[in-house]
Amino acid sequence: MPATVAPRIEINVNGDTQAVAPGHLADVLRQLGYGGAKVATALNGDFVPERQREATTVNAGDRIEVVSARQGG
Repeated sequence: MPATVAPRIEINVNGDTQAVAPGHLADVLRQLGYGGAKVATALNGDFVPERQREATTVNAGDRIEVVSARQGG
């Protein structure tokens, strides 16, 4: 019996194509290595607050922008 491969979808993250397992925005951020990082997110141009990421579904072809704060001067 061949091994089953988890389904993947292609999305655009900060201008780069990424293949991820389908899920909510919080799941996708974890897959991309952002885990508990404090970042701002937008899905298809709309800001998504942290408290809404678990309820926001990411679909194939979606555009995600992830921005982290910078310090310095």
